[in-house]
Parts: sequence; C-alpha cells; structure tokens
Amino acid sequence: MKIAVIGAGAWGATIAQHLNKNGHQITLWEFDKSRLEYLKNRRHPLFFPHVKLSKNIVLTNALAQAAAKKDIIILAVPSQTMRDTAKKIKKYINKNQIFVIVSKGIEIKTGKLLSEVIKEELNLIAPKNIVVLSGPSFAKEVVQELPTTMVSAGAQKNSEIIQKVFSTPFLRIYTNSDIIGVEIGGAVKNVIAIAAGISYGMGLGDNSAAAIITRGLVEVARLGVKLGAKKETYAGLTGMGDLVMTAFSENSRNRNFGELVGSGQTVKNALKKIGMVVEGMATTEAVVKLSKKLKIEMPITNEVYKIIFKNKSPKKAILSLMTRSSKPE
Repeated sequence: MKIAVIGAGAWGATIAQHLNKNGHQITLWEFDKSRLEYLKNRRHPLFFPHVKLSKNIVLTNALAQAAAKKDIIILAVPSQTMRDTAKKIKKYINKNQIFVIVSKGIEIKTGKLLSEVIKEELNLIAPKNIVVLSGPSFAKEVVQELPTTMVSAGAQKNSEIIQKVFSTPFLRIYTNSDIIGVEIGGAVKNVIAIAAGISYGMGLGDNSAAAIITRGLVEVARLGVKLGAKKETYAGLTGMGDLVMTAFSENSRNRNFGELVGSGQTVKNALKKIGMVVEGMATTEAVVKLSKKLKIEMPITNEVYKIIFKNKSPKKAILSLMTRSSKPE
C-alpha cells in the first residue's frame, strides 16, 4: 500500500522503516528543513541513531507530496501540534484514506482526544476511517525486532486493515473497538509514569512505585470510563501493559524525566537532559483541566501537576497522598 508517515521523530521513523520492510511504499514527512537534511544525510532522526532508514523511503517536508494519493496516513507528530498539522494537511487528502494516530496525548487547550481533534479538522473524513494504534512499544525495541504487541482501535474493517498492514512475526497487533479507552490509556499512563519516576528519584523503593502504578491505573480508568470507555480496556495492553512498561523501563522518557525531578533536578534541567518531547508533561496539564471539568478525583495526577507546574516539593506531594482521608480500595 502507499503510506505516508507524518512526523519523522523516533517513533515516526521507526514505523516508516517497519512498514517499508513489510513491503509498503513509504513517504516520511519532516517539517523542519534542517532536520530533513540531517535525516537525508544520516538516514536516522536526530537523537535516535537506532533506526537506519531504507533508501526506498521517500523523505520530504512537502505535505502535498506526503499526503496526496496515499491509502493510509499515519500521524506521528507531538500531541500539541496535531491540530495545526491536520489543518495544513486538509487540502491534500481525500475521504477514502485511513488515518492512523500513533501519537499519545490530550490537547491542553480543549481537553480533547487526538481522534476528536482529527474529526474536527478533517471533517470530510468519516469517523470509521480514523484508527488509533497504541500499546507498550518502545521504538528502540521495535527497530531491534524484539517481540512486541499493540492494539489497533477503531471500526472493525479499518482496524483489521491496519492490523494486517503492521503485523509481522515480531509485531503482533490486536484489534479493539474501544477507541476512547485505548487513547486515554496511551495518554494518561505517561502522567503516572512521571509519578513513578519521581518516587524512584526520591529513593522510595518498589513499594511506593507499586502503589503509584496501581492507584494510578485507577485514575486512568476513572477518566476513561467517564468519557465513555470500557473499564475492561484498562486491564489490557493499552492500560496495564503500557503503564507498567512506561513506569518501570529505563527506555521511558516520562519515567526518566520524573526520576530527574525526584532526585532534585529542576523541571527545566530535566527536560534539557532528556532532549526530546516528554508527552506526559503536556498531558498532565490537559488531564488536570479535564478532571476538574468532569469533577473526577485524580490525586496522583494533581500532585504531579503541582510538582511540575507549581514547584511543590516531591516530599510534600508524597505526604499529601499518604495522609488523604481513609477509604475502601
């Protein structure tokens, strides 16, 4: 199939290489001209030498070249630039294309899921043509062809098409109709992973991390169900699976960012050391706004917000969580 990958960061480039190996015609779009030149010369994204792009992958910063006359368009841009990218791509698309969202996040300004942003901006596209691909999947391990499982969420026919397009002996794709549940799981787990990282940075041990991850998953599910997701989704790959991976792995930007903050680094210095987008930071802000609007209790998320944006001491944040009023599990 003819496929465009919009966004040439670590994940976008990894997906482009994976699909090229799977026999598809790939065009990879990078908006920044200097990074495009780097990509053309080095055949890997800045900060991510793990992937070596095939010469058969077309590299461009022209959206017209990338999006026009493609069967599938994969959106791999940062969550907070999704709306702007959708606006720019609109004039080059047609209603028969399948759009696959592989980014994880919630728009800060509106509190909307990325699938909702796409529906608004690309209103000629039928909702059935929007699919979310998510799950516990670090780019570095997908490039190495280590066994990985993901979820293709959306209308049955198109989620099965994406399942077939992506599947290999080392990448197993499951389908799921719960697009809201899958999106919320993929986005909000980054917030809880930051919290787990903070606890490790403080030297609090595995007991604390287990408590944060377990009670954090309750918060993820609480928000998802309120928005119309199925509770059982959070026992699967895009709930518990993605959260456990992101919270415990040293490959996780969100966990590593939290660990730096927990060890005493400023947020600014922690971001500088990570060197790439930490999606959980923007998602924290978006989720706090959304939870207040929906009147949902999310204490761990709120404390992460106070640490990152209000300079609250991590020690005081932990104390606030531990001394909340007693209640049943």
